[in-house]
Amino acid sequence: MKATVDQDGCIGCGLCADICPEVFLMNDDGLAEAYVDPVPEEFEASAQEAADGCPVSVITVE
Repeated sequence: MKATVDQDGCIGCGLCADICPEVFLMNDDGLAEAYVDPVPEEFEASAQEAADGCPVSVITVE
């Protein structure tokens, strides 16, 4: 499973990093990014939860 964040649309709310800090972090620009590839199996559900909760729908988990 791979997670990506479209940083062009990210508003920097931090929800994904709060829900799944094992996969997402806030970078120096204040935008979210997925920093692990692939997503470890034990964090797949929380990574999907972060994607589903993203208020601007810029996270893809596949």
